[in-house]
Amino acid sequence: MIRSRTVVVVGALAAAGFLVSPVVRSQVAGAAPDSAPCADPSGRPWCDRGLSAERRAEALVAALTGEEKKALLAGDDLVGPLRAADDPKYRAGTVHGVPRLGIPELYLVDAGSMGVKQGPNTALASGLSLAATFDPQAVRQAGALVADEAVHHGNDVVLGPAVDLMRTARSGRAFEAYGEDPLLTSRMGASWIGSVQARGLIAQVKHFPANNQEANRYSVNAVVSERALREVYLPPFEAAVREAKVGSVMCGYNLVNGLPSCSNTPLLDGVLRKQWGFTGFVVSDWMRGVKSTDGSMKAGLDLEMPVGVQYSPPALGSALENGKITWTDVDARLRARFRTLFAFGVFDRARPVNDGRIDYTAHGRTAQQLSEQGITLLKNTSGVLPLKAGTKIAVIGKPAAQVRSAVGSAYVKPVSSITPLKALTTRAVAKNVTYRDGTDVAAAVKAARAAKAAVVFVADARAEDADVTCLTLRCGDGKLGDQDALVTAVAKANPNTVVVMQTGGPVLTPWAGKVRGIVESWYAGGPGGTAIARVLFGDVDPGGRLPVTFPAAEKQAPASGNASQYPGVGDTVRYSEELLVGYRHYDAKGYVPAFPFGYGLSYTSFKFTSLKVSRTGVSVTVTNTGRRRGYAVPQLYLGLPSSKAVPEPAWQLRGFSKVALAPGASARVTFPLDARALSYWNTSSHSWQRAKGCAKVMVGSSSRSVALTGSLC
Repeated sequence: MIRSRTVVVVGALAAAGFLVSPVVRSQVAGAAPDSAPCADPSGRPWCDRGLSAERRAEALVAALTGEEKKALLAGDDLVGPLRAADDPKYRAGTVHGVPRLGIPELYLVDAGSMGVKQGPNTALASGLSLAATFDPQAVRQAGALVADEAVHHGNDVVLGPAVDLMRTARSGRAFEAYGEDPLLTSRMGASWIGSVQARGLIAQVKHFPANNQEANRYSVNAVVSERALREVYLPPFEAAVREAKVGSVMCGYNLVNGLPSCSNTPLLDGVLRKQWGFTGFVVSDWMRGVKSTDGSMKAGLDLEMPVGVQYSPPALGSALENGKITWTDVDARLRARFRTLFAFGVFDRARPVNDGRIDYTAHGRTAQQLSEQGITLLKNTSGVLPLKAGTKIAVIGKPAAQVRSAVGSAYVKPVSSITPLKALTTRAVAKNVTYRDGTDVAAAVKAARAAKAAVVFVADARAEDADVTCLTLRCGDGKLGDQDALVTAVAKANPNTVVVMQTGGPVLTPWAGKVRGIVESWYAGGPGGTAIARVLFGDVDPGGRLPVTFPAAEKQAPASGNASQYPGVGDTVRYSEELLVGYRHYDAKGYVPAFPFGYGLSYTSFKFTSLKVSRTGVSVTVTNTGRRRGYAVPQLYLGLPSSKAVPEPAWQLRGFSKVALAPGASARVTFPLDARALSYWNTSSHSWQRAKGCAKVMVGSSSRSVALTGSLC
């Protein structure tokens, strides 16, 4: 049914003058070119590698005809996005080339934190799991894996990472990005981009900016103050541009302060290009991202995807004829893209398809290790974990026999996978494992009562294009039944009950006081079952810490109970909470969350000592005081001086580190500080200004667990 609809749509677009059929044919035929487009530079000055990328782009644009220029401003494949998950011949988008000038087709693939969506590939754990590692080195490993598969599939641009902050806990795409804190998101996003672009690929950071909900996502107008934009929502994009030198930016569906993201001159031209010095190209989100032809052209949108609507040849021709845009505007948009392609070597190298050279076995091991680093231990009363060899276990819940993921452009079909049930059965030996899916609660209770320990698997259901309607485990996937009731019944039958949550964001845990163990495994990826089993049996220390706050009640969650803040009134959502996003909201309201930002347990214990504070950094000694090797994640929070004129959150994350320590071992950890860490955005001068007075310094294991304090004046 989907395919027949696609054929109809493609045919209708072609009849209306949209250029779609050439790339549909080339996509089905497959194959990126086997030789570099500029292998033969004769008669093509843009192939002179001695020239700058800018000069080469100028020469190439000058050689194009008017019709070629209009045709190059949009993609031309609707089939790819619908078929990419199952068939490696397809990808998220293609922009046709110009053979007479040696301009190659441009291939764009959905390839964010969860892997490459182009047929079955290595399915990594979710972006939230990666954020939970609190480890930029882990992110670099993930980026390198994604880049390797994207390169061997013959791609040029990877559509990631997503660095949208989780403003509301109900966010359908919370799983895809890096949580609720701008610093953590900035560090993770920049590391991922650097790793991907080191392979010659062009990363495309998204969705610029303030794209924080799926409710009314095509039309919602985010009304955000200048200070909140600068301090909360823009920093991850700024780090992507200034630190990671990202090659491409994707603007979102939403409006920001009344202007569509893809037609937002103050943000695209003013902030992105003029203030941050971005020299790459801007691409629209797929379908309905572009709201106008002239508005987007003037603001700086360089490419409409996946096909041209506002940037179709007829629409562009009309705008040119009416004087709404000029050929100078068109040339500027093309130069931005070609300049980037030359800078990244797209014209100077071959990009053959070498699917057979992907080492999926090695990638699976890496994906498993990354998943282990993101798994977060939230409760471990009476040492119920790790499970001991030979323990008779009742495994309960449908998610145990599933590889859970989310729906949307980030979904990757696993090339190989293992369920938690299979992994636990192998690790514990089959005779020691009893499984009940929980449909028959009485049968689950009976199995739990007969076992030494009960491990209950629960899950939520997150998806692009829809936020969850509530935070309980009853919301989302109706096929899983009342999971809260199931956990409560099992816990009553077996005191050694452990709950393993497979979620794409925060959920409520009303049964937390009734169970001894809680593990957040997120969407753990294809090999996630093995990772979960290894953590439960203590083969590896749980390496994760929470990148998002888990509320104790729905009413505690940010933007809950205020329709103007979420989901909005009349398509307008007001960010009236200003800087109080995530844990800052809970601190300001005096709420005690179920599990705070930065929180996570280890199978060992740590002590923080010897705090030293200077203008350039804060350092602390971390010692493993337990009997096992484990991971410590010390975190630095600063409380900047607050006043009525310049209110500040109680504290903000300003540094973090991750260290693996053997029993008795110590490490000295330093958190560098720069001027930005001690500054706020001054809306009068429209610039960063150093806060006056003394900042409170706090180092601890979470936003609510401070071990050492000091001051910095």
